[in-house]
Amino acid sequence: MENTIVVGMGEALWDVLPEGKKIGGAPANFAYHVSQFGLNSRVVSAVGDDKLGMEILDNFREKKLNTMVEIVPYPTGTVQVELDAEGVPCYDIKEGVAWDNIPYTPALEDLAKHTKAVCFGSLAQRSVVSRDTINRFIDAMPAEDTLKIFDINLRQGFYTKEILCNSFSKCNILKINDEELVTVSRMFGYPGIDLQDKCWILLAKYNLKMLILTCGVNGSYVFTPGNVSFVETPRVEVADTVGAGDSFTAAFVSSILSGLSIGEAHCRNICLCLYSERSNACIAAIVERSCHKIIFCIFICPSHVQCCLMVELCM
Repeated sequence: MENTIVVGMGEALWDVLPEGKKIGGAPANFAYHVSQFGLNSRVVSAVGDDKLGMEILDNFREKKLNTMVEIVPYPTGTVQVELDAEGVPCYDIKEGVAWDNIPYTPALEDLAKHTKAVCFGSLAQRSVVSRDTINRFIDAMPAEDTLKIFDINLRQGFYTKEILCNSFSKCNILKINDEELVTVSRMFGYPGIDLQDKCWILLAKYNLKMLILTCGVNGSYVFTPGNVSFVETPRVEVADTVGAGDSFTAAFVSSILSGLSIGEAHCRNICLCLYSERSNACIAAIVERSCHKIIFCIFICPSHVQCCLMVELCM
């Protein structure tokens, strides 16, 4: 088996939204979108031996998503999601659930040895069991030519300075948004300097290959040693932002693994995850810059209908 597998590792759960429940968890979102871009992906997580857990596994099978999801004697995770007036989600995340207890197994260690890229976050590390599993998985990956993406995803109070420090040291790509960067900067004592300076500090201190900073409607940056790429956010109507960051990360990583340079990947692949109230569909959009326009190639799940939309780039 070649080292070609892309893994999303951590929480698998149900997001309970005002209009009903849908599959959630950053790792599952990441792995799903990576699979839509043609890569061999895996979801690594745990669910309970209950109705909600079986529904998650059925959902993954329907989407033809490859998994290594263990069934453990804890309830399947749920998150109560409320949206504010601007469509930004607020989360009430249940504790003591299945994905807090992801076991490290021989099969998981074998998967790690054949993994090209892994994406993990801070939330699944709130428990000792899953934190240990994530760290052991990363340590078992090939040392050379692999991507270890820490998509920080700060949620409620489920993170500590120690967890973040360790994850910064384990990863070689850090994905963070502007609000999270402010929180991290306060925690680590970087106040009083602008966002870009804070990114340069983190990039150098932890010897990162890349730091991806997303700023919502204000665009996104990719920092590498000595270089920075900036791309504006196209103006589109957004119902809510649930899963948007996961889609962005998936598209960017897929582009890098397909052989594009960092600059090309950033310009070509801005991935938006838009929640359509009418179709109840999660839309992942690969964005290709062409002169002063952006071409959206949109994959709509669960039906996988494809279409293209021309949108003017606000420059």
